[in-house]
Amino acid sequence: MTDWTRPAFGALIGVVTGTLFGLLSFLFLAAVQRPSMGQTLFVLTPVVAGFSIAMVTKKWDSMAAAAMISVAITLVVLIMFGKEGPLCALMAFPLIIAALAVGILIGAVARKIFSALRGGSAPKSLMLLIGPLVIFVGERVETPRMHEPRTEVVENAIVVNESPEKVWSRILSIDSIEVSKPMLMYVGLPIPERCTMQGRGVGAKRTCYFDVGYIEETVTSWNPPQELGLSIDRTHMPGRHWLGFESAEYLLEAQGSATLLTRRTTVFSYLHPVWYWRGLERMGVEQEHDYILRDVAGR
Repeated sequence: MTDWTRPAFGALIGVVTGTLFGLLSFLFLAAVQRPSMGQTLFVLTPVVAGFSIAMVTKKWDSMAAAAMISVAITLVVLIMFGKEGPLCALMAFPLIIAALAVGILIGAVARKIFSALRGGSAPKSLMLLIGPLVIFVGERVETPRMHEPRTEVVENAIVVNESPEKVWSRILSIDSIEVSKPMLMYVGLPIPERCTMQGRGVGAKRTCYFDVGYIEETVTSWNPPQELGLSIDRTHMPGRHWLGFESAEYLLEAQGSATLLTRRTTVFSYLHPVWYWRGLERMGVEQEHDYILRDVAGR
């Protein structure tokens, strides 16, 4: 066997190992934790996968290549089969890579220790078998704390150079949106397209259409031209089972001849760890708010 084939073969084994850990762990955790997705999936699984890659791959460059390729294959397969969307995969990528790097570092240290022991291959094989057990135990510990979603209130505001009465009519129905799209809408964030209103007053129905689905709403507060409150009845959107919308509200406040228009949305999420996902979730909702508010102001 020539010199170049040995690291290549090790990297190939690492890719297979990392990909299998990623796909099988996702399928297992999605089945038992749905709709929640937690630290066992996003942190513990890639740590175990990185550790396993280090167990079967000798050189650092081979480990790094195996880690990157296995993550790419895993995410592409999940997207192709509709298990996850491109945006979720993109957002999760930095966390998964960081956890993989930690696992590889731990595995490399453990590999040196094992290689110094007589019959060191036996402990390495044992550690590969322990990996699935670690993930199973992590799921058992985490799942009982993930049944209830957490809620977040996201708010954006803009000044519109029109009276509240004129702005009020613009938020009830939207025929089209003609402003520039924010960054996340180019990588999978649903794009609002139009909204229709059936009826007037409390109990009226409003439907907002996106490029990939629609949301059905009911008016819960009707106080023209100061306040419009909406409950989110049903969300018909592919994927995104981990994030949902609970209610929405428009507040209009006169400021001289202009109007301060505020959009407030209450969302619920089953994603953990909170310290990582909260900011990204808020960013996505804020960009949708900004897209709609800029269109109202522009019109």
